[in-house]
Amino acid sequence: MNLQIYEGEVVSIMGPSGSGKSTLMNILGALDQPTSGEYYLDGVNVAKLDESQLARIRNKKIGFVFQNFNLLKRTTAQRQVELPLMYAGRAGRSRRAREALEAVGLGKRLDHLPSELSGGQQQRVAIARALVNEPAMILADEPTGNLDSRSGTEVMQIFQTLNREKGITTVFVTHDPWIARHTQRVIMLRDGKVIADRKVASPLIAGEHERPSEAEELEGIFQEVYYGGQEEEYN
Repeated sequence: MNLQIYEGEVVSIMGPSGSGKSTLMNILGALDQPTSGEYYLDGVNVAKLDESQLARIRNKKIGFVFQNFNLLKRTTAQRQVELPLMYAGRAGRSRRAREALEAVGLGKRLDHLPSELSGGQQQRVAIARALVNEPAMILADEPTGNLDSRSGTEVMQIFQTLNREKGITTVFVTHDPWIARHTQRVIMLRDGKVIADRKVASPLIAGEHERPSEAEELEGIFQEVYYGGQEEEYN
């Protein structure tokens, strides 16, 4: 598999169950190493690192956002966001955490526990935690999967704003074609191989479009990725 993701891109990786999405996500996130080949992240060959080096790469270069938020139940929003800074030995943790929470619209929820926040607000805390170390890439695994439509839209607006204002490279691993239509590029996998890799001609702006039915979504993304464009654009 040959795949290159460029600095500042917003990319979605799609495919059916068993297509290799989770494996690719684990490699991109430095959770697993490839059995062959090379993987360079921000100029570093991750495939050759030992466990302690992988842990440092994960902490400093990659921000993770998951479907289930993965927040500590008895820890305030600010402390949740401070944790990656503590592991990295960064100074000014309180200030940096506050700034990250303000960037996702939670400046007035610093002392709230997860149980005192809505699902959308908990995901915002997770996004703030992912970006606080200024990573080279945010890896978002089904980030709106547990949210209602409104909260999911708000979360997508945050991702798009962060990319536009801070240039953060963002990779979505998703089954949801509606999420894919909000990204700049769609990579489709099947049986561990890239079967399509195309730019989205007109990425949607979160909040500006009503979500269509699932059938319409699938038809739209298939038309965009499989059937549109020039032959040389495909892998």
